[in-house]
Amino acid sequence: MSRSLYPKISSYHQEWLTIDDVHQIYLEQSGNPNGIPILYLHGGPGGGSSKNHRRYFDPEKYRIIIFDQRGCGQSKPSPSTENNNTDLLIEDIEKIRQHLSIDKWLISGGSWGTTLALVYGIRYPEFVLGFILRGIFLATQKEYDWLYKTEGAENFFPEYYQDFIKPLAEKEQKNPLEGYKKIFSSDNEVAIIAASKAWYLWELRLSTIEHHHIGMAQIEDSHQALCMAKLSHHYFYHRCFIKENYILDNIDKISEIPAIIIHGRYDMVCPLINASKLTTLWSNASLQILPQAGHSGFESQTIDAICKATDIMANFLQENST
Repeated sequence: MSRSLYPKISSYHQEWLTIDDVHQIYLEQSGNPNGIPILYLHGGPGGGSSKNHRRYFDPEKYRIIIFDQRGCGQSKPSPSTENNNTDLLIEDIEKIRQHLSIDKWLISGGSWGTTLALVYGIRYPEFVLGFILRGIFLATQKEYDWLYKTEGAENFFPEYYQDFIKPLAEKEQKNPLEGYKKIFSSDNEVAIIAASKAWYLWELRLSTIEHHHIGMAQIEDSHQALCMAKLSHHYFYHRCFIKENYILDNIDKISEIPAIIIHGRYDMVCPLINASKLTTLWSNASLQILPQAGHSGFESQTIDAICKATDIMANFLQENST
């Protein structure tokens, strides 16, 4: 039987946690305060959290912890690339664990959230009970080229790619990351907003095979587009501040930790080969390939798979704790 999201719930605690002289991160908890602690890491970079992320998890079994990564969503300031890199995001996660007095927790996330989950696990494996990951992104050069250069995703969506490079001068269209850097570094607010929407639209159009006819009219939230575009560009321009093949080269540090990995066969943002390479090296990970799903975390097959995975992991942990 196909599963749907758990019913809507409210958070029982919200706060803004000061993490340095610049940033306060939005942090919320919902579900069962005495349940299995699970941290959900949103995508992007810069995507921000959603109330629907709470709904992947049984609120009677889980203590659901969600936050907006520094510089985006409800965190302050937003959008902001100042003092913003992967090492700092990983330390933010560890500060949250310490702040909430959690000994060990489950780590879940989608897309860029899987990157953070994996890097956090490699750095702090002793604090991780397990992983539930959707849409693997390994932060490698092939993945950046797939998204932002010709002969990648452009082969499947040539007309959408033309919309993506349209804000750029013709001589910059062969290297969009450089072209967008010039716009985002300028003082032209009109150009920045237009470019942000074009950047965000490209990813939205790649993300789903269920929802068609996504156009500029569907991007009503300029703040969300700015966060997504500015932070994604900042991270991808700097190769996510992660050494090439870092995750695969260090997978032995988490190979004994159980993981459920979910990936849509038609994921056009994060191609399936990334998840395949990862699970080949990860002895305690299982890969579920969804035959009619893309990248979005809210397609029907993906929702079904994640909700079932969170139930399976909860039962596994409860059985092995007795």
